[in-house]
Amino acid sequence: MSDHPRIPLAGVIGSPVAHSRSPALHGHWLKTYGIRGHYVPMDVAAEDLEQVLRTLPKAGFVGCNVTIPHKEAALVLADVISDRAALIGAANTLIFRPDGKIHADNTDGYGFIANLRQNAPQWLPAAGPAALIGAGGAARAVLASLLEVGVPEIRIANRTRARADALRAEFGARIVVYDWAQAGNMMEDALTVVNTSSLGMVGQPELRVPLDALDFRAIVTDLVYTPLRTRLLDEAAAAGCTVVDGLGMLLHQAAPGFERWFGTRPEVNEATRAAVLAG
Repeated sequence: MSDHPRIPLAGVIGSPVAHSRSPALHGHWLKTYGIRGHYVPMDVAAEDLEQVLRTLPKAGFVGCNVTIPHKEAALVLADVISDRAALIGAANTLIFRPDGKIHADNTDGYGFIANLRQNAPQWLPAAGPAALIGAGGAARAVLASLLEVGVPEIRIANRTRARADALRAEFGARIVVYDWAQAGNMMEDALTVVNTSSLGMVGQPELRVPLDALDFRAIVTDLVYTPLRTRLLDEAAAAGCTVVDGLGMLLHQAAPGFERWFGTRPEVNEATRAAVLAG
């Protein structure tokens, strides 16, 4: 047995993964807290995912993040699944346990709520309806977390209505589906407005939903963080709304995994933000 303890390793698995901000984020925390560890990006094809996940613990990995397109597959491959990962139907955080089992969690909803609470402390989720644009994997995490914190009604519009209808069938009567053509109407008196789609992201089409019905009391957030200020956030700010960019969700969703892997709960602050934007 070696006298030298293993250096804990973690990373992010996706395809592609070169664009990920997670290595800069975790690298900043490792340095800040003086932890001997490493966090690396890993571009893994779908057909290799299972073999890679079973092999990593043997190389000193204590866990990893999982991003597009592997979040659903990682859940299927896991031995132990958290309630919130099961509810969302996807995993973004894996913990490799000493007994060899893979534990799957999903911290996206936690990150979403923590970002709003930090950057819009006046937010009262139960005070009125929420309006969600998009019905993909990110929408599932946001939906589950908004229901959990007591939002009374959640309106959803998606370019393909069937996906929004499927969410209503699964998550229940507090979900109200709007046709894509009527997406602007669901903003009326909504006090939480969220873009969970990729519309407005660099390289994607603009989000063209009319915003003239936005309530000035609304907290408006965009999960897109490239660019940091999307058209949605610019127009919402001009209408008098409080706006919260999507970078904070990325930072907050990473904290629980870092704590599980490296034993320290990291703080999400301005230095964290600056490090990720610079990285």
